[in-house]
Amino acid sequence: MNLLNIILMIVVLVLGIAIVIYFLTKRKNEEVETVVDVDDKTYTIEKMTEFVKKRLDEITKINLYDIGLSEEELKRRKNKKYELKKALKGCTYGDVNDKKYVKELIYDLLYKEYGVDETNISRAISFDVPSLLTPQDKFDITLYMYQKEFGYEALTQIIKKYNLAELKYVSGESKPSYVITSEEINDIFEKEKFVLTLSDKLNVVVQRIYQHYKGYSSIDEIRDMNIDGISGGVSGLPESFLSQVAQTDGDYIEQVMEHKVPRACDSIWIFFQGKSIRLAFLSFGTEAELKRVCQNIYKYNNPGQLSDTNGYKINEMKDGSRVVVVRPSFSETWAFFVRKFDVKRSTLEQWFKGEPGCNESIELLKYLVKGARIISITGEQGCGKTTMLMGMIENIYETMNIRVQETAFELHLRKIYPTRNILTFRETDTISGQEGLDVQKKTDGSVNIIGEVATDPVASWMIQAAQVASKFTLFTHHAKTFPNLVTALRNSMLRTGVFKNEKTAEEQVVQVLNFDIHLKKDFRGKRYVERITECIPLEDKNEYTFDHRKEKTLEGKIDKFMDNATYYFTKSTNKELYKYVNILEYIDGEYVLTNKISDQNIKEMRSNMDQADVEAFDRFVEENWGSGAKKPVLVGAQEPAKKRGRKPKITKE
Repeated sequence: MNLLNIILMIVVLVLGIAIVIYFLTKRKNEEVETVVDVDDKTYTIEKMTEFVKKRLDEITKINLYDIGLSEEELKRRKNKKYELKKALKGCTYGDVNDKKYVKELIYDLLYKEYGVDETNISRAISFDVPSLLTPQDKFDITLYMYQKEFGYEALTQIIKKYNLAELKYVSGESKPSYVITSEEINDIFEKEKFVLTLSDKLNVVVQRIYQHYKGYSSIDEIRDMNIDGISGGVSGLPESFLSQVAQTDGDYIEQVMEHKVPRACDSIWIFFQGKSIRLAFLSFGTEAELKRVCQNIYKYNNPGQLSDTNGYKINEMKDGSRVVVVRPSFSETWAFFVRKFDVKRSTLEQWFKGEPGCNESIELLKYLVKGARIISITGEQGCGKTTMLMGMIENIYETMNIRVQETAFELHLRKIYPTRNILTFRETDTISGQEGLDVQKKTDGSVNIIGEVATDPVASWMIQAAQVASKFTLFTHHAKTFPNLVTALRNSMLRTGVFKNEKTAEEQVVQVLNFDIHLKKDFRGKRYVERITECIPLEDKNEYTFDHRKEKTLEGKIDKFMDNATYYFTKSTNKELYKYVNILEYIDGEYVLTNKISDQNIKEMRSNMDQADVEAFDRFVEENWGSGAKKPVLVGAQEPAKKRGRKPKITKE
């Protein structure tokens, strides 16, 4: 009896173990299944986003060694898993290829696993009832349909076709502004009369899910477009302000809650062809969403943590865009600024756009670069200094090595000229611009390019390097006039302690600086070259007379001595170190070559050119100024030729 019980117990135990092993093995070999409870709310954006997050999390975290795969299948699945992890990380840095990969996977998950079809997709976005679509829905559909035809030029095409970049009055505002309103988006959508397939609808939904999951919210697709830049959080009321007025002005708070008054999270602006345009129909929705975008958009290459202690970050994105992010308490609200640089179209021809006198202007700029002149490019923010600099670099001789110093990588010259000897340095948290320039000095560079002379040490080193360290230098600066530029560079030399005397410091600046190209952006956003100015240092000549020797009387000798003394003190107290003259001016919509380049600069320019360019340059000078050209009129650089009482010379077409 006891033996029988023992046998039965052993049989039951073995059977139990076998059953457990069977179910464990079966579970390991099963694919993960997701049970979707289908009801009226299942196909909303929120539910589908939740499903996508869960499935992608399962795919990236599954242990492939536990599911009994063959060696070949294991290798394939491992590569797929690694590729997905890489794409999920890269798409947050602005990589359009990783973004495309992730969106295609989301598309497959929704279509094949979640069961999205022509009927239930309208529960996410009301494609079948246009009156229920929000302005953002209509904009997303319009942008997607244009993108199918025009790619990253889609937004540009929409703005140009419907004249959206024009000054207009908005209800409640007394002055015109650049803004794109909800009413304009509604009108555009009504005029277009799009016919959407299931694939089109699903792609719009996928983009909406992606931008809230891994993208940059409402600006995700706009950021990828070929525009000059985009920013957010730069207008509207911050949350801190709302709490301050909550107890004193209840009506005002009520208006804000009803979205009659814009909040900081409703602030989205694009920079388009020199104009800052507010997208009044778009919003991040909440302050938390704006904060999420700010915390993610600068993360490429791990630049460090954005914290309350370190309230700003300057970095670049995967596509080369420059991004600046600020946060409280450094700024009153979370905000970001993305600046894009279209390197493919950064040419001098793009700048002048066929305006009268453009051919001679382009030739002049090319000869200044080929002649190895030290050139500053000045102007306000957004006037196109970096774009002009890119266009000028094309004319530097191939034999010259180029070294670049920037705050953040913007020029990306090696993308345009991959076979040239170019190396770019930038400032970091531990390496200052001054140190970067010191290193640059030891890297056999022929041409120094400084993206922006913004600090005193960099300005000081630039002047010193231009004297001895390189053949010539190109740099940008924010000066408004030529005297302002000289004064700013002189003061930088004084503040860094290189010189103690103002006149000595200024003398060093004007001896180095050859030409200044000043760019301007007018009220309507048009960008143009206002003037090209030459700096002409004045030699200190000994002009004292010795007429006192001819005088016979003491009174006569004293008079002559006093004349010389007066001249001496005049030179000492009001010594002119330079004159400046405009070589080119923009007058009444036309580029006009005015004064001739000085003989000294012409001589030095010819010595730096090859024989073919020397001959072409001689012809250029002869055709536009003639061999018998008058000596340049040394006057204020900001005073147009017409106002000086002189008829401007009209260039030949």
